[in-house]
Amino acid sequence: MSQVLVASNRGPVSFSLSEDGELTMRRGGGGLVSGLAAVTGTPREPNAPRDPGTARGSGLGRGAGVGVVPSAEVPGVLWVCASMGEADRTAARRSPDGRIDLAGYETGGAAVRMLDIPAGTFHRAYNAVANSTLWFVHHLLYDTPRSPHFDARTRRDWQSYEAYNAAFADALARDAAPGAKAAIQDYHLSLAPRMLRDRRPDLRIVHFSHTPWAPPEYYRLLPDDIGSQILLGILGADHAGFLTERWASAFLDCCEMLPGARVDRAARTVTCSGHVTRVGVHGLGVDGTALRLRAAEPDVAERARALREQVGGRQLIVRVDRTELSKNIVRGLAAYRELLVNHPEWRGRVVHLAFAYPSRYDLPEYREYTAAVERTAKQIGDEFGTADWDPLILQVNDDYPRSLAAYGLADVLLVNPIRDGMNLVAKEGPVLSERGCALVLSREAGAAAELSEDALTVNPFDVSQTAETLHHALLMPRAERSERCGRLAAAATALPPQRWFADQLAALD
Repeated sequence: MSQVLVASNRGPVSFSLSEDGELTMRRGGGGLVSGLAAVTGTPREPNAPRDPGTARGSGLGRGAGVGVVPSAEVPGVLWVCASMGEADRTAARRSPDGRIDLAGYETGGAAVRMLDIPAGTFHRAYNAVANSTLWFVHHLLYDTPRSPHFDARTRRDWQSYEAYNAAFADALARDAAPGAKAAIQDYHLSLAPRMLRDRRPDLRIVHFSHTPWAPPEYYRLLPDDIGSQILLGILGADHAGFLTERWASAFLDCCEMLPGARVDRAARTVTCSGHVTRVGVHGLGVDGTALRLRAAEPDVAERARALREQVGGRQLIVRVDRTELSKNIVRGLAAYRELLVNHPEWRGRVVHLAFAYPSRYDLPEYREYTAAVERTAKQIGDEFGTADWDPLILQVNDDYPRSLAAYGLADVLLVNPIRDGMNLVAKEGPVLSERGCALVLSREAGAAAELSEDALTVNPFDVSQTAETLHHALLMPRAERSERCGRLAAAATALPPQRWFADQLAALD
């Protein structure tokens, strides 16, 4: 029985299946995995901590080869996760009751239970509800004249989301020692806290939201019953955690819509059906030491040499993202084009490195968005490129060492999401900057709450403002840039993952 349990959709390991049925394990992807791996001692691939810019995570992509992140001395941890694909489901079935660590796989000494959730149930819960509905609501992504459109199919998909959450609640209830702490992570598992409390009222439960939280007027796009169930689900926890005050406040605003709920702003509590849930803010930064050690590896140096040869002595504007709708890549590219139009003196003197990681290709909106990114990039190259100058280098593939190398070389780092829970790219870049980079940062990123004083903040919808801010960043004196970057790096490392997770557990005491 475990004293500390972690529950998340994506787990610390994932599997691939060869044609002959051989399973190969690798570290799981996603920013959440990196943050939690730092405190649970689960595997980390040396060349790939995370997906870019979420935190919802944030950092970068996946690779091969398994290392182990040192544990922050959290004893008796069990990580419960879902099987993300057929290879994962095969591994779960071949392991004793889904316990990957008991099947001979190296998980860094941590216990990992991978749930064999039926493929159809997982698809509807993950894609139709979590990624196509809840993600869109919290990131304000809907084109409201056309979507959302909630109908009978929505209710069928919702039943799968309920079943998916119930599978987690059952596993946690079974594996938890009396009085154990359960840390349930993110929007995929919004119902699990209430379900777990019903099964095991002795447990102490925290739910943490890595996304933004929608303001009440937007949250009300959800069907009334679904919106209420999500709030009631999270309020089954003893503590509800958020990345910034802004998202916590929006959650409290939404809770005020619940019949019978009592919100105490001063105490930051919500009382509902006799149960009190405290609401807290737990910022997430980066592990500066680990990040710098990784950036010192030979593969990063090799990528840096190749980039220097490719761009020459020109100044560099760098961005690193997933091809995720909320990351606002197309407007960022449009701003770079406007910079070249309005300030022709930069032509031939600057290169934009845009490194994107493929994201959610199983959803048509994401495939279309990636195609739009590629079209926009090609248009810029066709319009401004010359025989000896490529103004824009776009790469849409997983290459974590390349991204670390780009951080080090950047003169300007552009992070302009429409909306983001935190965005760790904004924190990783200054930490690895070799010459001191200027940070152009969307005011809608959670990271702006901590970094806005030394970043150059922009309205992510204002392409012209972003273009002029890039111009200002390129002209910033090196000494000022270096001083700002140093303060940004200090802020970025002030709340490492170990502290972030420990604070959640401490809040249950």
